Amino acid sequence: MSGAGGATPVRLRAGKAPCGQLGQMTVELAVLVPVVIVVALIVVNLMEFVDACAAFDRLSLDGVIAEGVSPAGEQSVTASVAAVEDGLRAALGREGTCDVEVRAERVSAEEGGRLLSVSPLLTRYTCTLVFRPWPRELRLPGITYAAPLELRHERTLVIDRYRPGVVV
Repeated sequence: MSGAGGATPVRLRAGKAPCGQLGQMTVELAVLVPVVIVVALIVVNLMEFVDACAAFDRLSLDGVIAEGVSPAGEQSVTASVAAVEDGLRAALGREGTCDVEVRAERVSAEEGGRLLSVSPLLTRYTCTLVFRPWPRELRLPGITYAAPLELRHERTLVIDRYRPGVVV
């Protein structure tokens, strides 16, 4: 017997689900769980990246000022870059997911648009945080999660290597 509009009325049994909807919640759960897992992994990786960037921003400036201006031992750019890298890796403490790259280059007077530079020995340190998300790839029924190979975050500071405390 058809109701209004040709739809069949749903019979309700006492204490049970309507006929025709048995197992619907199981199917919805099976479809939804892989999506929830992937979204959770994305959120966790994003939170770890933001946490690493916040720590890296503070530590990179401190490391360049402490080690880049007056490195222990040999007074060369390569020695100061190595000292900054080692100090950042040790302070960051995320060997499995993060890596640190540091490069230094001289800043010339022409770059700033000035004819006469107050400090001709300025050095630009560029510190880069390389974050590798986990897991790299995850395949679940109906959904595939593939994280980027790496996320990069840079921080730059210009200092005078031979006058401690001069930050440009």
